[in-house]
Amino acid sequence: MIAVTRKLSEFTAALRFDQLPHEVVERTRLLVMDHVGIALRARHAADLNDAMSHTLAKLGMDAGSASVIGDERGYAPPAAALYNGNLAHSLDFDDTHARGSIHPSAPIVPAAFAAAEMAGANGRDIIAGIVAGYEVQIRLSIALQPSEHYARGFHPTATCGVFGAAAAAARVFGLSADHIANAFGLCGSQAAGSMQFLLDGAWNKPFHTGYAAMGGLMAASFAADGFRGAGQALEGKAGFLQAYAPNSDHQAAVADLGEKFETMEIAVKPYPSCRYGHAAMDALIELRAANDIDYQDIESVEVGLPRTGWNLIGDPENDKQNPKNYVDGQFSMPFVAAVAIRDGKMGWDSYAPHLKDVDPKVEAEFPAHMGGLVRVHTGSGKFEKMVVIARGEPENFLSAAEMRGKFDDLTRPYLSETERDTLAGALLRLDECTDMRALLALTRSPRDTHLRAAGSDD
Repeated sequence: MIAVTRKLSEFTAALRFDQLPHEVVERTRLLVMDHVGIALRARHAADLNDAMSHTLAKLGMDAGSASVIGDERGYAPPAAALYNGNLAHSLDFDDTHARGSIHPSAPIVPAAFAAAEMAGANGRDIIAGIVAGYEVQIRLSIALQPSEHYARGFHPTATCGVFGAAAAAARVFGLSADHIANAFGLCGSQAAGSMQFLLDGAWNKPFHTGYAAMGGLMAASFAADGFRGAGQALEGKAGFLQAYAPNSDHQAAVADLGEKFETMEIAVKPYPSCRYGHAAMDALIELRAANDIDYQDIESVEVGLPRTGWNLIGDPENDKQNPKNYVDGQFSMPFVAAVAIRDGKMGWDSYAPHLKDVDPKVEAEFPAHMGGLVRVHTGSGKFEKMVVIARGEPENFLSAAEMRGKFDDLTRPYLSETERDTLAGALLRLDECTDMRALLALTRSPRDTHLRAAGSDD
């Protein structure tokens, strides 16, 4: 039996900022900036805000000093982790990891931020904690063999996310390997996340990530004070890997641990929708531009997806062709394809105004790549394009300028140009941070934070 729990606990406890490869630090800074931009827009735009803030107030969790991105109030640390985790994932614009089939930052960064405010941690420890969280969460998802985990109805971002969140918080707290193992033991009783949300556009999906962030933070906090968690929480007979996917590969969870960083395999989204549709959207946008296609001349559009992608964003076809809300739209290939071919782009602001088959060429590229093939028929001809590696994937990662452009698009309605520059600069120098609470205060404009006209900086 491979001692997965012990190995991941020791890795987390021993991880030091100055031992991280430069490219891992650089990538983490960009991922954190992306995360904060998404959460800031969501704090103003996500439908769940009223219910979330009112419920936390009723529960007495809105009295504290922990920060929610873009929010003037202080919260109890678990509530801040919960709320920030919901915000990070509510637009479905957050980062992904293809082989793990998960969203890494949404549960990990909120737990690290809340822990940093609790402990007064510096930026170097925050980055080390986030990387530890990424590595634990991603490796567990790979070990589960995501397709099997999905087939059992689980959402690995959530089930694995609670362990990653615990690792992130524990590393920020500076816990020992024994304490971290206890935290993982407590996470084993919290790993949850059902894919049933796909049925009706429910808000469970962002709730998954928020709850994982909160659960991991609480597990690390309890463990820090000596609360004992179950041993062999990951590899045991009734442990996470065996219980949640019986054919899991335990070795995959620890292979090249500390030498190969899965953090570098995290991708970012140029479009706020399910990742499986992005290559097809890239192809449609490129075809539209290259051939000067007028959407009014289009007679039909065909989209080829890998089977796993089709199951999520193409089936049942009638429902996917008639999305009722933005969650439906995020998981509708017909909807996002229509926006891409009509507008030549797609951002979060595309939902409000706008609210098929598996292809053998695309299937051949899966699971190595979530490719997409499109065929557009117009009155003047037929156009076809295949994109194997979508923009934002590790091999085709967005440039620093493109990342900053996405951040600006998300935050422009609420922060002036100067405020955006200050916040982005602080996030891109996260390792120099000495006061996390002061940094997160930059997400709140000192002026009126009501929605201003899009594109206005005054």
